[in-house]
Amino acid sequence: MMTNWIEWVTGSLADKRRWRAYRARVEALPAPYRTAAKGVERYLMYNGGTDQGELLLQMFDDLAELFEGAAADGTPVREIVGDDPVEFVDTFKSNYGIGSWITKEQKRLTAAIEQAEKEETS
Repeated sequence: MMTNWIEWVTGSLADKRRWRAYRARVEALPAPYRTAAKGVERYLMYNGGTDQGELLLQMFDDLAELFEGAAADGTPVREIVGDDPVEFVDTFKSNYGIGSWITKEQKRLTAAIEQAEKEETS
């Protein structure tokens, strides 16, 4: 009973543990991979917002796994993200079906203009 109330107020404790585990994995990476992973994470936090917590946690777990594997193999960071890191992250994010909040607002704007156009012709 008490745990349910606490989780209702603070959010899922399991999700918080999972987030902390992800952060620990990133902190354990060698410096160049840690720097890159933190950069990707920051960009995703600002540009990849979603209310789908499970998908977001899965995406970050996969991100940590990607950089852990690259570090173990000695793959250079640039080979992971390519020439355009923004394109890499946007493509990475799109594999999870997560759109950013701006995508939602772009669709709303388009729908509003289409509705206005219909109203003009009525």
